[in-house]
Amino acid sequence: DRDSKHIVRRHCFAIPSRKGLDCSKIFGSPSPAAAAMRPLDEEEVKQVFEKLHKYIGKNIKNLIDKPDDPHCLRLHKNRVYYVREEIMRRAVSISRKNLVSMGQCLGKFTHSGKFTMTVHALGVLSQHAKYKVWVKPSAEMSFLYGNHVLKSGLGRITENTPAYQGVVVMSMSDIPLGFGTSARSTQECRKLDPSAIVTFHQADTGEYLRKEDENM
Repeated sequence: DRDSKHIVRRHCFAIPSRKGLDCSKIFGSPSPAAAAMRPLDEEEVKQVFEKLHKYIGKNIKNLIDKPDDPHCLRLHKNRVYYVREEIMRRAVSISRKNLVSMGQCLGKFTHSGKFTMTVHALGVLSQHAKYKVWVKPSAEMSFLYGNHVLKSGLGRITENTPAYQGVVVMSMSDIPLGFGTSARSTQECRKLDPSAIVTFHQADTGEYLRKEDENM
């Protein structure tokens, strides 16, 4: 959407001012280890940022504006990693065959070139998400098996959550369980029948067991 494009253009594509962000922290520069991993190109960064913006909005700035602990994005075997520059510099000496993972995986690019956020991004999303949904203990297992969140399982929801907004799904004890998209606004949720869907499922931590081979 327009806000997503503005965030990407402002933080990545525009020439940074003296007080602005250093775009090299996102794009980086080519290295001899390009066969093992590489910086994202502009179109790839745009896709990643648009997906992140759906969940964390302008908090994207908190991910990349870290002068004391600079981070960058790297692509390795179609997966996108959010990684500390210090770790990235050490990883360049590892061959593609031997490098399994580094930093925080945010998602992967499909064969058609589309970026998909995976459950591995939950740690980042839960720290910076603007909107959250809490599910009752009786509804946790259903969500962790890949089902949508129903009104009957809704514990609470962030005030003023709009419909079709990216949300992080939490347990009532504030443990991140996954993420998805709100099916209704906060106000609409109050009037729904118990069987109505309030959050569309996208990813959950149960996938670490259900999709073990894919997550390696």
